[in-house]
Amino acid sequence: MKILYFTKYSRNAGSSRLRSYQYVPWLEDAGFKVEMSPLFSEQYLVNLYAGTSTLKEAVKGYTKRLLKLFSAAKYDRIVIEKELFPYLPAFAERWLSLLGVKYIADYDDAIFHNYDRHPNPMIRRVLGKKIDRVMRYADTVVAGNSYLAARAEQAGAKSIDIIPTVIDLLRYPKLIPADDQPVILGWIGTKTTFEKHVMPVMGWLQKAVEENDMVFHLVGVQPEQDYGDRIRFFPWNEETEVAMIRSFSIGIMPLQDSLWEQGKCSYKLIQYMACSKPVIASPVGMNKEVVQEDINGYTATGESEWREAVKLLVSDAKKRADFGNAGRKMVEEKYALQVTANKWIALLRKPI
Repeated sequence: MKILYFTKYSRNAGSSRLRSYQYVPWLEDAGFKVEMSPLFSEQYLVNLYAGTSTLKEAVKGYTKRLLKLFSAAKYDRIVIEKELFPYLPAFAERWLSLLGVKYIADYDDAIFHNYDRHPNPMIRRVLGKKIDRVMRYADTVVAGNSYLAARAEQAGAKSIDIIPTVIDLLRYPKLIPADDQPVILGWIGTKTTFEKHVMPVMGWLQKAVEENDMVFHLVGVQPEQDYGDRIRFFPWNEETEVAMIRSFSIGIMPLQDSLWEQGKCSYKLIQYMACSKPVIASPVGMNKEVVQEDINGYTATGESEWREAVKLLVSDAKKRADFGNAGRKMVEEKYALQVTANKWIALLRKPI
């Protein structure tokens, strides 16, 4: 069978790598012939992260995708990551549907809120129901969590499967938790997520770090101000991210509570737990499913709860180890590529 993936980005973008590219070896081993067709090029990402114009690369990407659509009928299955043309109506998905080309639409974010909650009333009016249409035209919608699945059901999707965003156990070998000295609080993410979710609570975290005589490592962002010697920043790259997480003693995932966050797939928590680390997280969206209270971590709301959760884990090495082992077990059972790859293989083989 020939499978065509219309991804949003190349492999170096996290969402495309985790939802699409990491499955390619598994699909090929199962006998599929897989072709990847990203909308945005690697140069687009370089320009985006550098803050330079992406217009030229975006135009090239849209043109290339439009031309690729004319060959869609020769593939046995089509997988669309989110949507074919961001910020345009769902004309392409509708066209595929009218031609009888069955496609699977895959979501790991609540991108429908980019449109139905957009501050521009014209975008809300024209595109507010766009993703609902993409979901409705799809043969199957794959959702990363229950919030996304509920939207697909509301949109009238024909078939819905929940497949979370997962890690590859081969990249995350099992680690025996150790009593780290000093204890390291850890977070991994991007500049955008740091500014939105960590900066608003940085005051709390600094107090927790100081009162527990520990350090705080943040991976994937460079600071624009000095937070002191106990707050340390590190660059991200795919080759070192697992080693960086393994150096943590406790992994955290603070989130602002909004509709967009309801669609998040708690990937940070899954990474931490894959490395046998206890977690502390805001009780928002899927975090409430992933964190089993007082088993693999704690949820915390507000300064006092966050500082207390940190204190409890810093002061008890056995609890950190027990929580880490429980989290690793959960990942092995539910949030590993070795589990979900078989779900994708079965879905792609399902008769249309």
